[in-house]
Amino acid sequence: MRLKLLIGFLSVLFFASCSSSRRVVTPQKKKEVVEPKPETKLPSVKQIQHVKKLEKGDKSLNRYTLQYIRKFAPLAVLEMHEYKIPASITLAQGILESGNGRSELASKSNNHFGIKCHTEWKGERVYHDDDEKGECFRKYKYVQSSYEDHSKFLTSRRRYANLFKLRRTDYRAWAKGLKKAGYATDKKYPSKLIRIIETYQLYEFDKFSEKDLKRGKRVKEEEEIVIAEKKETTEAKSYLVRKGDTLYSIAKKFGTTVPRLKKINNIKGTTLSIGQEIRIE
Repeated sequence: MRLKLLIGFLSVLFFASCSSSRRVVTPQKKKEVVEPKPETKLPSVKQIQHVKKLEKGDKSLNRYTLQYIRKFAPLAVLEMHEYKIPASITLAQGILESGNGRSELASKSNNHFGIKCHTEWKGERVYHDDDEKGECFRKYKYVQSSYEDHSKFLTSRRRYANLFKLRRTDYRAWAKGLKKAGYATDKKYPSKLIRIIETYQLYEFDKFSEKDLKRGKRVKEEEEIVIAEKKETTEAKSYLVRKGDTLYSIAKKFGTTVPRLKKINNIKGTTLSIGQEIRIE
């Protein structure tokens, strides 16, 4: 009896020691790539005035390129002061590689510079045909993340190191240097960038100092109103009446006439109600 008890006790000790020496492996969670939230209002770099001046000087300029400049010039200037890349170069690359922000990669994935996944990329990805079929491209939640990633891409790779020895205002040397470092396979890539920069006078943004940037810390309220009104004018097919609106003010805002608005909306008098939907066309 005592022998059985002794054997049982030794067995318990043996199994206990085995279980204690066993390593417990906890599966590691996959690191999530968290993109920084974009600034709600970007600093003003006088992009509205810049575009108006261009429009006044040449009516034949591409309206989508002008819209792109008005929208993303502040990002290019911010990146210039953070990473020492000329704003004109960043902006011209964005215009060229995203098709003025209208390409599928830009519009659906916020990738404005055609940056591919590479081995270090842990974020979301999409697949498009490029040099090869079904290549992997980075997908961003915000356009601002795409701009920042473009800057980090250039500053973190040795082959682009010589670019940062150039003067910030020498956009021609930067354009040629990008091609020489292997950024693009297109032989005409430098001349395309230079043409965009000179046609749309993007070199003006290279002159924007940090002091100027602080002065334009936030986009002026009237500039935001101009953008909103232009968007309404060009895109809206209907309008919700706000306090103070009249048929005349709505007609003027959308470039139409009071009789036309009354006819389209079957309005007999001139009285409007707040929240009333007015068809524009």
